[in-house]
Amino acid sequence: MSNPIFDLGRQGQSVWYDSISRGLITSGELGRLIAEAGLRGMTSNPAIFEKAIAGTDDYRGVLRRHAAAGLSPLQIYEAIAVEDIQWAADALLPVYEESEGRDGFVSLEVSPHLAHDTEGTVDEALRLAGEVGRRNLMIKVPGTAAGLPAIERLIAEGVNVNVTLLFARDRYAGAAEAYLEGLESLRARGGDLAGVASVASFFVSRIDTLIDTRIGERLSEETDAVRRVALAALKGRAAIANARLAYQHFRGLVAGDRWSRLAAAGANPQRLLWASTSVKNPAYRDVLYVEELIGPDTVNTLPEATFDAFRDHGAVEATLEKGADEARHVMDALEGLGISMQEATDQLLDDGVRLFVEPFDKLLAAIETQCEALPRRA
Repeated sequence: MSNPIFDLGRQGQSVWYDSISRGLITSGELGRLIAEAGLRGMTSNPAIFEKAIAGTDDYRGVLRRHAAAGLSPLQIYEAIAVEDIQWAADALLPVYEESEGRDGFVSLEVSPHLAHDTEGTVDEALRLAGEVGRRNLMIKVPGTAAGLPAIERLIAEGVNVNVTLLFARDRYAGAAEAYLEGLESLRARGGDLAGVASVASFFVSRIDTLIDTRIGERLSEETDAVRRVALAALKGRAAIANARLAYQHFRGLVAGDRWSRLAAAGANPQRLLWASTSVKNPAYRDVLYVEELIGPDTVNTLPEATFDAFRDHGAVEATLEKGADEARHVMDALEGLGISMQEATDQLLDDGVRLFVEPFDKLLAAIETQCEALPRRA
């Protein structure tokens, strides 16, 4: 029986796992997913680590050990995260080597409190990269206004970067520009372009969730029958249209002379990575954001439920470059009906930073609470 995950690979799309936990690694399940299910990489974020550390018993022993050593909650979190990332990176190293540095990456995010701090982001990213010490580590940096110059500087230093929290196409274009400028700086210094990789994590389902809500609000106010039909027809279409147009920008970049010069020097393209691909609306097909965004030079990072669902019943065909004109029509129609994508994506970026800060702080508080009753070294 065909495995749809492997079939995605034949279309030029890699599947990464949007999850990490110590139990996943130590149980051997990660190894099985790599060997048998076609998994090609992993991503993490503060919410994922909060769920793993505070929501399981996997870390009880290590929490006890670090608390006894007198580490602070932040130091304990970092020690745990670095070790988990190292183990996952080691498990994925054969994929990294076989793919010549294209896949096999594990992502670790800088503190979400640094989302608007360029210097702090650069310093922490370099520190974390040094502590993990793995070639197949990607440091996640949010695509905020402060994050973009940090990305350029990190690429120039030879650090692999996963640009996260991208919702707007113009902000994605900024992330792509930061990557190109970083590569050009690295080349000017005689650095190895082939040893650097980056992905641009473009979020999907959160866009439909917000835009569908705004469509519902407009429908509750709209009395014109024609406009009501037009509004209703746009539900569930904004996210895919937005992603397809972002991909058109990527295709234009890699077809240009500037990229050709970098590619000739050994550079790898900064692939678009589809993030937030779990379906939030039960009325939509559970693998919608996988099936509609299949194309070459892309990554789709899937949470466990979506990974299992697509592995079970996903349909694979090249869909990403279909309907570019239709995608533009969807964007134009939304604007014409008074729904601003710019306002929506600005809100989503602000919310995205907050939704990483909150579990990060919750995680540190949970570690502190769990450690209070544990014995400490005199």
